[in-house]
Amino acid sequence: MSTRDRAGGPAGVLRAHPRAVAAAVAGGVGAVGAATGWLSAAVYLAKKVVTPERRRPDDTEVVSFDERSITLSRTAETVVPGKYGLFLDGGQSHVRFGRILADHPGQGTITRRLHGVDLGRLHAGPARFHSYYYALRPDGALGLPTRDVDVPGEVGPLPSWLVPPPGGRVDGSRWAVLVHGRGAGREETVRGIAALHRAGLTCLTPSYRNDQVAPASNDGLYGLGLSEWRDVDAAVAYALEHGARDVVLVGWSMGGAIVLQTLINSTHGDRISQVVLDGPVVDWPDVLHHHARAMRVPGQLTTLSMRLLGVPPGRHLVGIESVIDLAATDFVRRADELRHPILLMHSLDDEFVPAQRSLDLAAARPDLVQLETWQVARHCKEWNVDQQRWEQLVEGFVGRGAAPPAPGVRP
Repeated sequence: MSTRDRAGGPAGVLRAHPRAVAAAVAGGVGAVGAATGWLSAAVYLAKKVVTPERRRPDDTEVVSFDERSITLSRTAETVVPGKYGLFLDGGQSHVRFGRILADHPGQGTITRRLHGVDLGRLHAGPARFHSYYYALRPDGALGLPTRDVDVPGEVGPLPSWLVPPPGGRVDGSRWAVLVHGRGAGREETVRGIAALHRAGLTCLTPSYRNDQVAPASNDGLYGLGLSEWRDVDAAVAYALEHGARDVVLVGWSMGGAIVLQTLINSTHGDRISQVVLDGPVVDWPDVLHHHARAMRVPGQLTTLSMRLLGVPPGRHLVGIESVIDLAATDFVRRADELRHPILLMHSLDDEFVPAQRSLDLAAARPDLVQLETWQVARHCKEWNVDQQRWEQLVEGFVGRGAAPPAPGVRP
């Protein structure tokens, strides 16, 4: 596994430096100059939205440790209860930790139970927190037989992990296709595999264009689900070609947005039986406005940056191959187009993808959506905070099964 495949935590959608935005806006003099400055700032923000982040800065300090515990700098992430991981040495080392043993707000530290060192060595110094917990393949993390397979994709072979069901026979089994989030690696999905495996499913975890191991698209930029769904559709096709009876789609964060686009656009929709979404992006404009407000970016500037993504002249300025119609990512507005049963899990304390649009989607389609909310868990940490609940919900949901919907028929 390369260091490129170990980025931890959600990528910043609008992690723009305020000074860079201010400098772009202030770059002109007079009315024409001011307009040019606003356009430059809008282009800058639009590029931040679609540009993959290849490197993540360290955000945590390992203060001390012993055989059973680890003391970390106290941050908004390290105080959240549950099970998490740390990358050290640029991703060459990895440790896992769990419950809080002692909290020292006055000292700015927190001590937690040390679960293990998976890679390299544990030492004091800078580290990067992440919510995957696991950093190894499913065989190394869970002890489950794992095959490396290439899914034939539109942009080229998509490196993928395939975990056979109990008994090892993939032909004739139900399959799950697990889709990681923006800037994440396939490791993000490993924590979901055990429950699906116990439920008897074959698990396929594909990469997709512009992530850390898959081929790049022509522009090397994200489509926010509007292009990546083709790679997930290719994974569904691979499952069906290798004997899947039906396919369950599972997505985290932007992976949820990709899954939703797959449901709408796939020619294999009648073979998709169920959907599991964890902290999904249900409406990209809502998420982008949320991040812009947190950055104190003017609302008009955010709107202009989003418009640039959706029109041909803006496409050329931003450098994207095809326009990105953000309105097409609003699945509350498109709720009537959905046909598949969905288990939707979202923390009400999600700081990265606000939960409100998930609540709105559940309210719009109570016939399809089983909504399960968490407290405290922040973004995509529902499993980490309460593994037992997460796994029981998923096992119960997929264990009930569901006949794939008839084409064009609303349940």
